[in-house]
Amino acid sequence: MKKTPLLNIALSRVIASLGHGDILMIVDAGMPVPAGVELIDLALTRGVPDFISVLDVVLSEMQVESHVLANEMAEVKPPALQVIESLNLDDQLGRQRWISHEDLKVLSRKAKAIIRTGECQPYSNVALVSGVVF
Repeated sequence: MKKTPLLNIALSRVIASLGHGDILMIVDAGMPVPAGVELIDLALTRGVPDFISVLDVVLSEMQVESHVLANEMAEVKPPALQVIESLNLDDQLGRQRWISHEDLKVLSRKAKAIIRTGECQPYSNVALVSGVVF
């Protein structure tokens, strides 16, 4: 059995397959998933699993070079934003970039995979850009 926290087979496979610059998104239950982009649907019911729990587990396995957020997240301030800002202070998410929610949807077309959570707080979405460990 794996020693790291991540047990989901599909998610573990996708993270292991990431190369430098690949995009992995963690999104709320309402974010659309473009045709042709792999969906790892973890959503069970409203709020389960929550965005923060999924982000925490993904970061235990993924090297992140940078991340992208929607401007609307800063306006609405869902609980995920405080966690992301805390992770920024610890330099766990690399460089931060802000774009419109519409542009984040366009960016999602380039994602290697999208992880849908049960999160129902608006704009709880992040695009994580893979880094390297060397």
